[in-house]
Amino acid sequence: MKKPILNLAFLLSMTMAFAQTQDEIAIKTIFDTSLKRGKSYSMLEYLSTSIGSRLSGSPGAATAVEWCKTTLENSGFDTVWLQPVMVPHWIRGQKETARISSKKSGTMNLNVCALGGSVGTGSTGINAGVIEVKNFDELKQLGKKNINGKIVFFNRPMDPTEINAFDAYSGAVDQRVFGPSEAATYGAIGVIVRSMSPNLEDYPHTGMLRYDSAVVKIPAIAISTKHAEVLSKLLKEDRSLQFYFETHCEMLADVASFNVIGELKGAEYKDEIIIVSGHLDSWDLAQGAQDDGAGCVQSIDALRILKLMGYKSKRTLRAVLYMNEENGLRGGTEYARQAALKKEKHIAAIESDEGGFTPRGFSMTVSDTVRARIKSWKPLLEHYGLTSFDEEGGGADIGPLEEQGTALIGYLPDSQRYFSYHHTAEDTFDKVSQRELELGTASMTALVYLIDQYGLK
Repeated sequence: MKKPILNLAFLLSMTMAFAQTQDEIAIKTIFDTSLKRGKSYSMLEYLSTSIGSRLSGSPGAATAVEWCKTTLENSGFDTVWLQPVMVPHWIRGQKETARISSKKSGTMNLNVCALGGSVGTGSTGINAGVIEVKNFDELKQLGKKNINGKIVFFNRPMDPTEINAFDAYSGAVDQRVFGPSEAATYGAIGVIVRSMSPNLEDYPHTGMLRYDSAVVKIPAIAISTKHAEVLSKLLKEDRSLQFYFETHCEMLADVASFNVIGELKGAEYKDEIIIVSGHLDSWDLAQGAQDDGAGCVQSIDALRILKLMGYKSKRTLRAVLYMNEENGLRGGTEYARQAALKKEKHIAAIESDEGGFTPRGFSMTVSDTVRARIKSWKPLLEHYGLTSFDEEGGGADIGPLEEQGTALIGYLPDSQRYFSYHHTAEDTFDKVSQRELELGTASMTALVYLIDQYGLK
């Protein structure tokens, strides 16, 4: 009776070894194909330099939609379509100006930009004294008697001791998002926010704010980190210092736009959907290369590579390029709404929205069982630098799919340089490494392959 058991054990071990070898071969082929025949970099060059900034509602965004649709069609997807979505249309207007006037230090111009969604000051600008705070508790302690009629300066830096730069960002960004309405509650007439960067830089970082509908909307600007330090120093020397800024931004009526979707139909479990995704819109200050042109081209190329290899997927694979992540999340919300209406079954959603840097792994919002399954593939992936699988999180655009039971997975590249470019005029194509970008594409492709082969249950 022992011999058949031994034979069965031997056959099982051989089958497992063979399967692993096949997976190793497939993943090596994926990386080889991306590095030798990938188009992520050339696609990103066109999207960044020929189309450029793509803030939702802008002509650039509309051009990008048409380009992506054509690119997906030319990449051989089975089906390509545009999913309509209404998006906000905020415009920056003419360039912002800001200066300080002090009896002790004279007049100095400062580098600022309007925060996304802010109301403008108009040509009269705002001129007032400045109150510096680090957080909302300090704002509350000062109260209306000290803040009314003043400009509030939120000057809390990103924590330099946080090794993961996104953790540092999360610890500081509330002052940008909610600061204007918090300050308005106490009678402030304008807001200055220290840019979201761990470095001392000359250029400001924009980003979305959220107004409380119950509070008056006041103009808000970001100031470069170097000039935030200067302003803080001068305020200590002269509390009567005056700050003037002028912005011409405004919110227009919503505009019709689209998510762009390309699909490869599965052969065996066609009703189970795996998506790779990024957001097509970008801020208006630069080309949106890292945020998030990189994620878009990686998503397109991930599925193009599988098709180029002759891979026949078991499950349906989609590349989804969302519109309006930066200032509204309308695209991700609409995609999830349509998926629910159609009763589609998304087993996994992967998003790349942390730049085209060196691969480190994947973050996840998943059950313990799914995390364990994905981590079981680590031996197949760690040779390629994919070693981190414990971080929580998926991505803003795929977040609305969570309530449908979808496993949310974020592509996790190295985070250290991202916030040098995030939401700034520096987010240009020349800051992207071709090799890093293509390694990221291959990393996403490899995970799609493994999920498609083995599922997540």
